[in-house]
Amino acid sequence: MDWLIGASENYALAIYALLFFVALLAGFIDSIAGGGGLLTIPVLLSVGITPVEALATNKLQAVGGSFSASLYFVRRKAVNLRDMLLPFIMTVVGAMAGAIIIQMITTDFLRQLLPVMVIFVGLYFLLSPAIGLEDRQQRVSTSTFGLIFGTGIGFYDGAFGPGTGSFFALACVSLLGFNLAKATAHAKVLNFASNMGSLVFFIIGGHVLWVLGFVMLVGQMIGARLGARLVLTKGQKLIRPMIVIISLLMSLKLLIDSHGDKIYAWLSSLF
Repeated sequence: MDWLIGASENYALAIYALLFFVALLAGFIDSIAGGGGLLTIPVLLSVGITPVEALATNKLQAVGGSFSASLYFVRRKAVNLRDMLLPFIMTVVGAMAGAIIIQMITTDFLRQLLPVMVIFVGLYFLLSPAIGLEDRQQRVSTSTFGLIFGTGIGFYDGAFGPGTGSFFALACVSLLGFNLAKATAHAKVLNFASNMGSLVFFIIGGHVLWVLGFVMLVGQMIGARLGARLVLTKGQKLIRPMIVIISLLMSLKLLIDSHGDKIYAWLSSLF
């Protein structure tokens, strides 16, 4: 816990309390629309944690949130685990592969492409008001979905991460024909699989801050349970606008992260 060396006890407790409540809010948002990492990672970095420790610790607390929401959905029979066994396994495999490969390649291209991908998700739900209102015809088999999209999106989450829940939800709606509440439930189960798969390699690397991670994990579990309950009670009326809003905010943040200097210079030239 080098990042707290020299800090007073009151300061340390305040930091833990802050991150607990940030994780709670992130878990709530993530279980509905994804994008909880938009809150947790910047706050982790702001308290002096190194980027790799922030990513590793964030993955640990995200496992807690996705597990809590997944357990709620399974118990309420919104997800049949037997049907999703192959997609679950392939998502774990994909996430593990992504976590390995990311250590060998540059992510510059992905950073440029990601805002466009996230904006597409938001526009898809914004411009398709009837999407996800009810179950539709399934376009691909569950096995094909698992082999291609479970592996692919899992790989993306292991390598990079932002927007994984939204990508899974979009895939479940458009390819498996699920209504939006059902798609969100399945997306969270698959997101748990990808979180779990990539966390393994952060643990092996020794980058997880365990005490802080477990404090945030508890907050994530509480927030995720509250959000999951709303998914099944409010359904499409809540999820659709949340996905649109989170996609917009995520896109703006990613654009600023990648092109902040150019954007500020352009705005300055206008005013």
